[in-house]
This record gives sequence, structure tokens and C-alpha cells, in this order.
Amino acid sequence: MDLLPDSAPLATKLRNTLIRYHSIADSEWRLAKKTKDATVWRKPSEEFSGYLYKAQGVVEDVTNRIVDHIRPGPYRLDWDSLMTTMDIVETFEENCCVMRYTTAGQLWNIIAPREFVDFSYTTTYEDGLLTCGVSLDYGEVGPSFVRGFNHPCGWFCVPLKDHPSHSLLTGYIQTELRGMLPQSAVDTAMSSTLANFYSDLKKALKR
Repeated sequence: MDLLPDSAPLATKLRNTLIRYHSIADSEWRLAKKTKDATVWRKPSEEFSGYLYKAQGVVEDVTNRIVDHIRPGPYRLDWDSLMTTMDIVETFEENCCVMRYTTAGQLWNIIAPREFVDFSYTTTYEDGLLTCGVSLDYGEVGPSFVRGFNHPCGWFCVPLKDHPSHSLLTGYIQTELRGMLPQSAVDTAMSSTLANFYSDLKKALKR
């Protein structure tokens, strides 16, 4: 069995990478999709040949509750239509774990179901929270799945200064789906998936 990484240095490196993404100038991003719930931009990734996506929108709820719905835990499977299974493989401390999860097929199954094993870390950021993750090459790939790979990704959630009961949620996602896929299909799916993530999350928080 592959060894799990030492969690502390990986968590620090991951947090620093996400904070660097969060400081990228607006001029470097190109608009990919805009809906009433979110705006999605993209720029070439430094990690692989695809794109780093940035998604942003205001969510009407407090920071802690929003992040509890996003990070690994009982809420995520309930509302995230893309995620089909999720298991916590290892817990290092309360805010740090390794999870294995599977995703549904997309684009009329042009993109077949995928499996991921991600290291996940949640920490404070300014007045809010950052929950972030990165994939690990760990364990056997499940039958009938392609193993995807998430390069450093995460969600910053901070209360709006004038409306603390509302939060600004900003995500950075760069997923390498792997397998034989046309990159244009992946790019179409990513923008739509991120916009839908916000609308699904908002519905879940109102329940």
C-alpha cells in the first residue's frame, strides 16, 4: 500500500499555494461563464496542460455553515449532484483528512465516472475559512473508474463586511480528468459544473 504523506508540511504548502492563486491579478483571468449565482474565469494552469478555474459568488449564509457543506463530511453527498460516493480514508486531525470519492458521468457520459483520492485541509483565512485539497496517488483504482487528479484547489469563504450573514465564496479548481478526452469537452463541463455548484449549494443551505 502506498504511504500517506506527512500531513503538516503538505497542509502548509497547499494553503500557501491557494493564497498565491487568490492574489493573481484580475487581468490574468478570462471570463468563462456567468450566471445569476456565480461568475467563472479561467487561465492556463501552472500545474498541467489544462486550466485553473476561478469561481466566485455571494452566498446567503454564514461562513462556517457554508464550509461545512463543502468540506468532506455528511453534508456534501446530500446536495452535490456530481459526487456519488465519499469515504474518509484517514483522519489526521479534526480539520485534515484523506478522502476517496467518485463522480457521476457528465456531458451525456462523454466524460465517464471518475474516482479521486484527495488530501483535504480546512483552516482559518482572514475573518473566514479556507478549505482546500490536492489529489494523492494512493490506493488501488476502483473497477470501472478512471482515476482523476485534482491539482491544488480550494474554496475561500469570508463574510461580507456590510452583511456578515452573507459570505463571498471564491473557488480555485484545476482538475485533470485523465483518460481519453477532448480538452474542449472538459473545459465546457468545468465551467458549467462550477456554476451549478453554486446554485446547488444555495438550494441545500435553504433546506
